Parts: sequence; C-alpha cells; structure tokens
Amino acid sequence: MSSDHIKIVWIYPDLLSTYGDQGNTLVLERRAALRGIPTETVHLRSDEPVPQDGDIYLLGGGEDRPQILAAQRLRNDGGLHAAARRNAVIFAVCAGYQIMGHEFGGDEGQPLPGLGLLDIRSYRGQQRAVGEVVSDVAAELQVPRVTGFENHMGATTIGPNARPFSKVVSGVGNGDGQGFEGAYQGHILGTYMHGPALVRNPALADLLLTWALGRQLQPLEPSWSERLRDERLNAVVPS
Repeated sequence: MSSDHIKIVWIYPDLLSTYGDQGNTLVLERRAALRGIPTETVHLRSDEPVPQDGDIYLLGGGEDRPQILAAQRLRNDGGLHAAARRNAVIFAVCAGYQIMGHEFGGDEGQPLPGLGLLDIRSYRGQQRAVGEVVSDVAAELQVPRVTGFENHMGATTIGPNARPFSKVVSGVGNGDGQGFEGAYQGHILGTYMHGPALVRNPALADLLLTWALGRQLQPLEPSWSERLRDERLNAVVPS
C-alpha cells in the first residue's frame, strides 16, 4: 500500500447506493486530508472493470435485484478478488456485506453465490430489522462502541475463518442468534450499519485508513463527526 497516497474505489454506485453509503467515501477523503494525505476516489460504474490498484474499496447497500447483478458482475470481473489477494482494504455495508460471503439470499430467498472473500453465509431472515443499532467492537480492533442504522431482512452466520466485528448492545445486527453485528477477515470488514457508518464512527474510518497506510495515524481534534456519534449513542443507550 502507498504510504503517502490513498486510492479509494467506490464500487457500483449505480447499483449499491440505496442508503447514502457514499458518505463513507467523503469521510475517508476528509479525515485523510486533515492529515495531509492525498486521496484519489474512483466512482466505478457496474459496466466498468474493477481497478486492481486501489487501497480501499467500498460497497454500499442495495435492493435485491441490483445486489444480484452486482454479485454476478464482481464474480465475472475478478478485480476485487485480485485486490483482496494483495491485502487491499474492503469495507462492505448491508447488501455489499452479504455479497462478500459465500452465499446470500436472492429476491425469492433462494441461495445465490457470493464472492467468497469473507467467511460468512447470509440468508433471508424471519423479520425485517429496522432502526438504530449500537454494538461493542471486538477488542483487538481498538475501536470504541459504534452506532448505525439497520434496514434489512438478512441474517448472517460467521464461519471459522472470519471473526465477529462487534457484539450488539441494541438492535438486531447479524440476526445469527449469537448477538453479533458484522464480520471481518484480514482487511475485509462487513457490517449491516448504515448512517453512513464511517460518518457516525470516525474511529472506524481511521481504522480503515490505518490498514491502508500500514502505519498509525496522528490523532485529530474532535469534530462534528464525534458529536454526531455521541448524540446517536445517547439517543439509543443513554449514559
């Protein structure tokens, strides 16, 4: 990975951008710029090949049919797999999160093949999860409690090669019966949290930047993003 430049690839905004997840690109750009780190962002449409030289790849949420189409095109393209092999950072939300796994539920609930980059399996759940979600992040990631908004019918189980991203405090999360939310494996991290997730949780954005750069970042002064996080946390789980 580059030590002085970050290439961000926003994958298929024409298919996977239902819930404003493009905000994740904006906060990465902003927090890098505040540290003097230049960024380049590619808005990759679904009829374009996936560049293999990105540092951070972002996938957002989407409806059933666009999700199915996105999975098919990413499997056929192979560029994201090549990026994963060289340890690029991949952050995937909701439909994007499910696509990263071995399989996910189609528009009729039928199992469909995912990309197999994250050891998870997703399927159609019994009821829709809608509302605020708060969870405590796995200690080894050194990210404080996170907040987001979930709106999905999916349920996701985590295989032995992946680890839970966080443990639900309030909300549904993976709906796996274990109380987990999201999963990660190496530099691939998936979550059901919208919000956008990186806007609500600046420390999580900094984790991705740290992975991409391969070094620790200088701290920033608290800003509106930290205030937003505190506001949403206190609204759901008052201190």
